Amino acid sequence: QVQLVESGGGLVQAGDSLRLSCVDSGRTFSNYAMGWFRQAPEKEREFVTAISRSGGTTNYADSVKGRFTISRENIKNTVYLQMNSLKPEDTAVYYCAAKAWFMRTSVPPAGAVYDYWGQGTQVTVSS
Repeated sequence: QVQLVESGGGLVQAGDSLRLSCVDSGRTFSNYAMGWFRQAPEKEREFVTAISRSGGTTNYADSVKGRFTISRENIKNTVYLQMNSLKPEDTAVYYCAAKAWFMRTSVPPAGAVYDYWGQGTQVTVSS
């Protein structure tokens, strides 16, 4: 069973940084590729980034490339999202998600359907 809990959201100013964390309370974290998604008010949820089971391969949406970094610590059952140079358009509820993935070193495509989701954490960036 996978249970994901995000933390680290908050209110920051444009240009600031935040680090989100997502902890899986289950025992099979390393069997899952992990992703971060976000949903802004009145918009559809969108893909932000994903990381392979091994942590060695990542994928990013163009809108966050060079500013956001995803990482994971399998021994801690935790995935992180480091967000730098935040912009007002980054304001959204951020969700982590897990996808059972048979390959350790590849990431699911951006349009993949994930199996488990956290409850989300709010990130608000003021101008």
